[in-house]
Amino acid sequence: MSTNTTSAYSDFHLQFIAGEWQTGKDDSTNTNTNPYNGDTLVEIQQATKDQLNEAYNAATQAQEAWAKQTPAERAAVLYKVVNILDQRKEEIVDWLIKESGSTRIKAMVEFGATRAITLEAATFPNRVHGEIRPSNTPGKENFIYREPIGVVAVISPWNFPLHLTQRSIAPALALGNAVVLKPASDTPVTGGLLLAKVFEEAGLPKGLLNVVVGSGSEIGDAIVEHKASSFVSFTGSTSVGKHIGELANGGEHIKQVALELGGNSPFVVLKDADIDQTVKAAVFGKFLHQGQICMAINRIIVENEVYDEFVERFLSHVKTLQVGDPNDQGTAIGPIINEKQVQSLRDKIDEAQKEGAKMLLSGEINGQLVPPHVFTEVTREMDIAYNEIFGPLIGIIRAKNEEDALSIANDSMYGLSSAVFTADMQKGLRFARGIRAGMTHINDIPVNDESNVAFGGEKNSGIGRFNGEWVLEEFTRTHWISMQNEPREYPF
Repeated sequence: MSTNTTSAYSDFHLQFIAGEWQTGKDDSTNTNTNPYNGDTLVEIQQATKDQLNEAYNAATQAQEAWAKQTPAERAAVLYKVVNILDQRKEEIVDWLIKESGSTRIKAMVEFGATRAITLEAATFPNRVHGEIRPSNTPGKENFIYREPIGVVAVISPWNFPLHLTQRSIAPALALGNAVVLKPASDTPVTGGLLLAKVFEEAGLPKGLLNVVVGSGSEIGDAIVEHKASSFVSFTGSTSVGKHIGELANGGEHIKQVALELGGNSPFVVLKDADIDQTVKAAVFGKFLHQGQICMAINRIIVENEVYDEFVERFLSHVKTLQVGDPNDQGTAIGPIINEKQVQSLRDKIDEAQKEGAKMLLSGEINGQLVPPHVFTEVTREMDIAYNEIFGPLIGIIRAKNEEDALSIANDSMYGLSSAVFTADMQKGLRFARGIRAGMTHINDIPVNDESNVAFGGEKNSGIGRFNGEWVLEEFTRTHWISMQNEPREYPF
């Protein structure tokens, strides 16, 4: 274990398997680049299925002893991780900026969320508990135990790589499980290898956390199907999530899954809303991290009486946003993660105009920098409203009244997060309860995540819940043990 927290971490070209840093053995290389300037950050020789199998074997062997450690011993490792995160804050923020294209503002938000879920996870070893239930059989006692689920497979995304990886691995480890992690190919460092360094420095026993960087074609299905994993935690697109669900429940080995998938967050502005405050929220909730967030505002729905006023003020505010170097403190919108995503945004811009949306604000796309594009005269069936955007494009929909606004908000295959703005809190609560989503925020943005509150979606936005007591249920298994204390009479 390293005790030097002053020198920066290195050797991110290696895999972390069975507690050792080793070279990948696949013929392919992951060239990890800065999405803003194209600089090569690290070249990683990718892992093979044999190395994935090695990771699972190590996790299986290490997990049993880890589960037997006392709650205080497991919690101590998590508290050390929090201390290391604090000591290395600037180093971690720098990696988020240069690898994921995070603006400095977004990187600080992500760091805070990562720290918070780690601190919350440190309390889990002492919070998990069983129950004693009565029995209708004379002389019987029923004990309900919560046990570690075993080995957890984690597949994490590129948009909030540090936080959305730690959101799974910290609770899983705290509750006595082992982890095999495959980070996104665009963010192998902040999505996995950097956290492996932190946990190694914190003294986590070898084999409990394995980070395997590999191509989806080589290890993507294998990490899900491997017999050693009991649970698969995936955060990413709905299409890939459906595939993972099929693999986890249709193969030889049935697994439990938590799938946090795509979103199409409605942001509803009712006619009595404070327009100044609503505009500020709408701009931040849409353009944070270039809109590359599953919870980001995807549709703005405005009641007819205030539609024109909202559009005018929204446009004025958006025009003030700085687009450019994500490391610049004043930058609000940095680069899109890769060229493929940029092309998808180009296609969405073209499609919106073909379908009749009016583009009120645009700008030249420069490399992977995409400026804000704002569309009005958008209808609910248009692609820009019906499908997830994942970029700095937004359509504003006119609603006839409150009832129409709710109908539009619910007209989606997704149900992750949502928001409604109104001066009447009771009306807001009534409206919020009418939205079919896992999360709804009154007079705040849909981009919200608190470590002690249930996070997750409905419909095609996934299944399962993260954070707080809800993740305790996800990463443990229920074991009913009965005790017959006196002889029982049987019918034959």
